[in-house]
Amino acid sequence: MAGITPFPASFHTQMVPTNGTSLYVRVGGKGPAVVLLHGFGFTGDMWAPLAIVLAKDHTVIVPDLRGMGMSDHPDSGYTKKNQAVDIAGVMDALKVQKADLVTHDIGNMVGYALAAQYPVRVTRWVVIDAPLPGIGDWDNIVRSPMLWHFDFRGPDEERLVQGRERIYLDRFWNELSGDPKRIDEDTRQHVAALYARPHAMHDAFEQFGVLRQDAADNKALLAKGGKITMPVFGIGAEKFFGKMMAEHMEFVASNVTGGIVPNSGHWIMEENPQVTIKLVADFLAK
Repeated sequence: MAGITPFPASFHTQMVPTNGTSLYVRVGGKGPAVVLLHGFGFTGDMWAPLAIVLAKDHTVIVPDLRGMGMSDHPDSGYTKKNQAVDIAGVMDALKVQKADLVTHDIGNMVGYALAAQYPVRVTRWVVIDAPLPGIGDWDNIVRSPMLWHFDFRGPDEERLVQGRERIYLDRFWNELSGDPKRIDEDTRQHVAALYARPHAMHDAFEQFGVLRQDAADNKALLAKGGKITMPVFGIGAEKFFGKMMAEHMEFVASNVTGGIVPNSGHWIMEENPQVTIKLVADFLAK
């Protein structure tokens, strides 16, 4: 699929005030609610091909996370525990009491904080291809040379990247993918333009800058509430987190099944959208 798939005309977008900021949210479809959360290197736009399918029998809610995409850019509040409150506020504003959840990358971290803090509001969770801070083998995972960007931030780092957002993002799309050609030029230009908006890279760095706090928060949430009990589907990309995704989720969830997106690195919606969509849709239809 060349370029960014647009959301259908039946979807509407709105700025939703929540938790001291405002998130850009796409809403469409009819039926039980499902919330789709993106991560770093993309925005909620990544989910359009999945949203088109799910909207046939779901109310599909697709926010841009705090400080990302078209959402507002507050100076603080980037712990995933706090961003979960953002998402709960979006659900409140849309009068959605509970929803299924589909998350990728940093979205997984917000998703866990949402499921752990508001367990009755998350009915099922599809969690895709990234670990949770502080959980399981996190302390070894973060030693991977691939994850140097977790600590790349600061005024001089921002000066290095300013005006070169595309080069910085290319590194992620090229090195974390199975086949960089699957992330096409139109997609790269579209996303890089969003990350070149004022404050966008600063806020993206903030998402990583609080990971140590996120790790402490997750350990506390797990110790206080125990494992979450809703059905969890841990999907790994064959050429990235793989079967470790489901194994990782067993540290925090008691009802975990696993799946693999074949022939794909980390960017599952670009590298193998057909299989990703089928895995997600089949699980949510159970």
